[in-house]
Amino acid sequence: MKLSFGILVITAGIFSILSFGLLATAIGTDYWYIIKVNRTNLTNTENVDSHSGLWIIYEGHKAYSFTTDSSNHSKPELRMLNMHSAIVVLLPLSLVLLWVGGICGLVSSLVRSPTLLTGTATFILLSSVLTLSGVSLYINYSQQALAETERLVGAERLAQVSTSFGWSLGLAWLSFCLEVLSGLLLLLAAHPIIL
Repeated sequence: MKLSFGILVITAGIFSILSFGLLATAIGTDYWYIIKVNRTNLTNTENVDSHSGLWIIYEGHKAYSFTTDSSNHSKPELRMLNMHSAIVVLLPLSLVLLWVGGICGLVSSLVRSPTLLTGTATFILLSSVLTLSGVSLYINYSQQALAETERLVGAERLAQVSTSFGWSLGLAWLSFCLEVLSGLLLLLAAHPIIL
């Protein structure tokens, strides 16, 4: 079955728009990491569950922003703060590159230039690498934060705590997949001999 240039470009455009929307939603929401505490052993009824995003941590009904004061942190905490700083640069940068890539994709598809389409596809695939790097770094960051918390408070105190990644992280993964598909479709549109 031969796919036409128009179908490939329109599908790539739809995937790019969806990817942009999903990544923007993921960056703007606060459900990247969820912590739930088993309440059976708690005497008070205060909500101690928490969830966090890239910018804010919610513990119960209180919100805390990520701190940049590094004067009283240990080496592992400083390393995690540096990882967090890298995450909050990589993911918004990927979002900006995806937006620029979408504009370039529109222009290059209108002029039907294989060179411009190849460049745009490469640009979008570069954006997907940044998204993948940011998401992977966040997963590593979360695992290190949990290990550091376990070291500080002990494994027995964390036995009543369950942790999981939230739907915001899932949206970022889905955005990455759509970015890759969009880039590959543009490459196919640029080089129809591959089909």
